[in-house]
Amino acid sequence: MMTDLLLILGLLLLAAFFWQLRQMAEISRLFAEKECRRQRVQLLDIAMLNARPTLGGDTGICWKSRFIFDFSTDGLNQFQGQIHMIGKRITKIEWPIFPEPEWSEAPNATGRFGGCGGQSCQSGKCK
Repeated sequence: MMTDLLLILGLLLLAAFFWQLRQMAEISRLFAEKECRRQRVQLLDIAMLNARPTLGGDTGICWKSRFIFDFSTDGLNQFQGQIHMIGKRITKIEWPIFPEPEWSEAPNATGRFGGCGGQSCQSGKCK
């Protein structure tokens, strides 16, 4: 009787940890998509590198995990970054050094420094 109860509780705990890992994978995917849009690169894929139980987080016992994501700046070259998480909280993102996207897709300079404040320039003088 007692062993059945412990077995059921163990299965429920295992299911809860699996559910938390799936939620973490979804959060990291959405975060990687948002950050790749912000950096103007193409997200190729994302995968969990490792996960281990740890103390901390909102519930006491949670997962400490790392996700790797592959991205491309030009459709030919592939780069890899990492997302570190504790529970459902993203603690760090690591980007490798990669070339900037093409200048035609770069943002335009507006303001005093780096341009003429959005005005057209001819021979170094602003109109």
